[in-house]
Amino acid sequence: MVLTYLTNTMQYHISYRMKVTAILADELVHNVKAYTRSATVTEAITIALKDWVDIYNIKEINKQIKQNPIDIKNIQNTRNINRTI
Repeated sequence: MVLTYLTNTMQYHISYRMKVTAILADELVHNVKAYTRSATVTEAITIALKDWVDIYNIKEINKQIKQNPIDIKNIQNTRNINRTI
């Protein structure tokens, strides 16, 4: 039973990871590693990419809100909208 669990765990990691070769400026990698306070370059780049995706998603949500803003003149209506989300 334990052997099956370990095999599945190993398959999961192999299936969802990607090895990438990229040419990046040393200063950029050094700054990302310093700002993320990461021990490894892989960890630093992973954190930076996740943060970038999060910021991108926030910008997209803000665009949607700008196109269809919620009217907060009626506070009860706003509360009802928030409770249904």
